[in-house]
Amino acid sequence: MFNEEVKSILDLIKAFPDEQSCIDHLELLRWNDGVISPFDASSKVYKCKNNKYRCKNTGKYFNVKTDTIFDNTKMPLQKWFMAIWLVTSHKKGISSLQLGRDLGITQKSAWFMLQRIRSCFGVDKNDDQQLHGEIEIDETYIGGKSKNRHASIRKDESPEIKERFKKSAVLGMVQREGDIRAKHIADTKKYSLLLPILKNIEKQATIYSDQLRAYDSLELIYNHETVKHHQGEYVRGRVHTNTIESFWALLKRGIYGIYHFTSRKHLHYYVDEFVFRYNTRKQSEIDRFNLLLQNIKNKLTYKQLTHA
Repeated sequence: MFNEEVKSILDLIKAFPDEQSCIDHLELLRWNDGVISPFDASSKVYKCKNNKYRCKNTGKYFNVKTDTIFDNTKMPLQKWFMAIWLVTSHKKGISSLQLGRDLGITQKSAWFMLQRIRSCFGVDKNDDQQLHGEIEIDETYIGGKSKNRHASIRKDESPEIKERFKKSAVLGMVQREGDIRAKHIADTKKYSLLLPILKNIEKQATIYSDQLRAYDSLELIYNHETVKHHQGEYVRGRVHTNTIESFWALLKRGIYGIYHFTSRKHLHYYVDEFVFRYNTRKQSEIDRFNLLLQNIKNKLTYKQLTHA
């Protein structure tokens, strides 16, 4: 059983020395109140041999890995647990190359594991709860400069290459002393920004932003105050966007320093990863690890990841 003495990767290996110990922990987290069939939640379940169960209503067999990121994978659960521990505890994340070396697997397998894990970061049970109080909002762009690309790529003017290296916009909303929401958006035009803001921030909140014109209409709904960055003003009493800008710095250091490049298609996975770590910053590595294991019902196939 996972306990408070597990504080490092070495402790993790000792706590979960084999496949069965990992399975027992997963069953405790997922089915502490009783085994539930993934095929029919109302069905009675029969326990079978080799950690398998049978759904009475459908007649199908399943185990604790069915319909999760561990489904249809030959990778031992111990290595999955190590990967989850590393990616949730490293402040700036871990690259697939480094994870591959740490686990003794190929970079391709490590990348697939990381993408499956990242697909679970966006499963937030508090997403339906709007941010309140004082909220800072800001937008940023993720993407490399043309001059930093390889010469052969700079010369390629095809639509595919232009789309691949096009800068991507991300909107961030952070509650002072609270959680953050960050979303990959199509652009920074008025409606692309307003829709997620209205969805995630309650109308009684006070919003602080810069003077982007797309934010002008926020005054019709919220108590909205701005800082005049173009005039050299960055703080006016409680009016500033320093918190969200600090998050952008952390996100960009992680992407450019650890991952080096992210495609537009997969950017939301990386944004969700950094949002998850920020929102669980006050939790221990143990709690973060277990929280991720409780959100693994998000099966993602390699074909989904690699095909447009």
